[in-house]
Amino acid sequence: MANIQKDPRAEEAQQLYRRYLDARQDWDTYAREDMDFYLGNHFNETEADELQERNQSNLTIDRMYSAIEQMKAQITAKPPHFTAIAREDSDTKLSIVWQTILDYIWDISDGNETFKQVIHDYAITGLGYFYAYIDREADYGRGEVKFSYVDPFRVVVDPNARNKYLDDASNIILSTIMSREQLINYYPEIQNPIDDDGNSLIDMLETNNTTDDETYPNAQNRSYVGAFTPDVTKDYDYEGSNKYLLLEKFTKVKVPFFRILDKTTGQEKIVDQEQMEILLADPRIQQMIDNQMFDYVQVLQNRIKLCCSVGQVVLFETILNTDTYPVVPVPNIWTNTPYPMSDVRKCRDMQKYINKMMSLLMSHAQSSAGLKLLIPTGSVQDIEQLERDWANPNATIEYDPSYGEPHFPAPQPLSSSIYSLMQQAERYIDLNMGIFELSQGNPDAAPRTASATMQIEDFGARRVKSKLRDVEGSLKRLGMVIYNLAKSHYTFQKTFSVVQPNNDLNEFTVNRLYDDKSSGIQAMKNDISIGQYDIKVIGNSTLPSNRYGELSVYMDAYRMGLIDRTEALKKTEIFDKQGVLERTGEIAQLQSQLEQAQKAIKDLSGDLQTARRETVHTRQQIEVEKAKSRIADSEMRSKSASKDALGKLSNAVKLQQEKIRIEESNRVNSQKTLQEE
Repeated sequence: MANIQKDPRAEEAQQLYRRYLDARQDWDTYAREDMDFYLGNHFNETEADELQERNQSNLTIDRMYSAIEQMKAQITAKPPHFTAIAREDSDTKLSIVWQTILDYIWDISDGNETFKQVIHDYAITGLGYFYAYIDREADYGRGEVKFSYVDPFRVVVDPNARNKYLDDASNIILSTIMSREQLINYYPEIQNPIDDDGNSLIDMLETNNTTDDETYPNAQNRSYVGAFTPDVTKDYDYEGSNKYLLLEKFTKVKVPFFRILDKTTGQEKIVDQEQMEILLADPRIQQMIDNQMFDYVQVLQNRIKLCCSVGQVVLFETILNTDTYPVVPVPNIWTNTPYPMSDVRKCRDMQKYINKMMSLLMSHAQSSAGLKLLIPTGSVQDIEQLERDWANPNATIEYDPSYGEPHFPAPQPLSSSIYSLMQQAERYIDLNMGIFELSQGNPDAAPRTASATMQIEDFGARRVKSKLRDVEGSLKRLGMVIYNLAKSHYTFQKTFSVVQPNNDLNEFTVNRLYDDKSSGIQAMKNDISIGQYDIKVIGNSTLPSNRYGELSVYMDAYRMGLIDRTEALKKTEIFDKQGVLERTGEIAQLQSQLEQAQKAIKDLSGDLQTARRETVHTRQQIEVEKAKSRIADSEMRSKSASKDALGKLSNAVKLQQEKIRIEESNRVNSQKTLQEE
């Protein structure tokens, strides 16, 4: 079989791996013990033997486990809310598109579960890791940007790094132990013949097997609860000799880029060296340069170089389009080194104290339950028989009183300070974890009012929020790596769809070519290769929220008209929100129709009343006119009657006057006659 010459790049990776691994041995040991401690292995063999000698059980009352689980639940209650902030005003139109892309990658990477696994290691070992990469086989070979969880024991780092997020590390190495089948599955090309004899790379690597047993250092604690830790399970792998150590070395390097300026349009663009060579090969560009219409300048930028090797062979080497390491650390208690401390290590002593006190209490309870007997020497012939008889409640036991009376000593009570100290130890663990009884659902710790409860919850969450700010720093870096990888990978037309928690659908198509009717040329809609964005994480977006308190606030805002019913409905636990909105829309429409009908009826009623009033008024007017007519008629009749009566009276007066005149004339004539006579 042909020999494979050593690649100096692979040899360098192996040397760095050994050196970095040796530098972190202390952290490995402590981290393994912390993992064992979390799994309930609180006693090493020496401590367990000492307890057995004192007739005490190695009892474990795991206060730490519940506190860690509660802290994990609080930090990972909700997925982080990423937002893209444009560095220039002209780039703002794609901010919502990038936010959707980030949510999409979180979804296809099973981000919620991955986040929980990272925080699990963060709390227990002091260090968790995200790993962003491009899955070339996904989406039927078009590839997808994804991220995953990485076991912190697989990552070795430059020990001279001092930045919390390892930005100043010269190298980060990700180690993976693979079987032959796994290696071929990841890199199928290594099965192809590479020499005239038909030998493949995988066959030649078998003679240079580099399985590393030091990847999983043994811890001091042993499993007393049947828990399997990585250092235990590796002993059950009977085919360990057929495995290979894959090393992925990430290094920061300077890569040339070119900032070009089209002086005719004033547009500026950044291109890499390959793109620049294509441009310079164009005679038209050369002519523009000669005419001082086109200008460019070379700039060096940080990028991450990935070198993947197995044993002495380099499988591939590439430059990633990111200046941030794709292996993103999530450090817990910072020690100004790449080896942070865990919450478990801070609380181990207090947990051990609780266990020992409980063992003491159990031992005292057992000794107090059995009645002790002191007898004078020589009063009993057969001690063993006495012990057997003593266990029988109905036994009759003889003794020689000449030796003295038997004595029954009472057990000494334990000091009450033991219980107080145990409670203090439990509170110490809660304080270090930032977890309190109220946040764990203890009703005895809750105040009487809901508002007071929410205030105490908010105050108690400050410790967790402080931890979360460090976690958000790692999430921000993860978002930037995803943004950079996605920007260089998604150069084809693709539709990103994300269903929001409120069942709303966000959907955008990027890099879509269309005919611009105004210019008559092809243009691209949502070109994500242009523009520069900063990826941020909304503070405290992963923390749990008091849904009852939020609902109350939203309902108050809805009543005041600050938000609509759709926004208020988002804060409820109603599943069919869309259906409710549709049905409430129909109800609102019917209600509007009913109100319109009621208004119409009211208007008609008013019109009717008006008509009635007008009718009455008309009738009154007619009656008045009739009355007036009757009065006029009466007046006319009266006037006529009066005229007739007056005429008759006048005639009577005239007749009477005439009668009187005639009588007076006759009297006068009579007198004249008498005088004449």
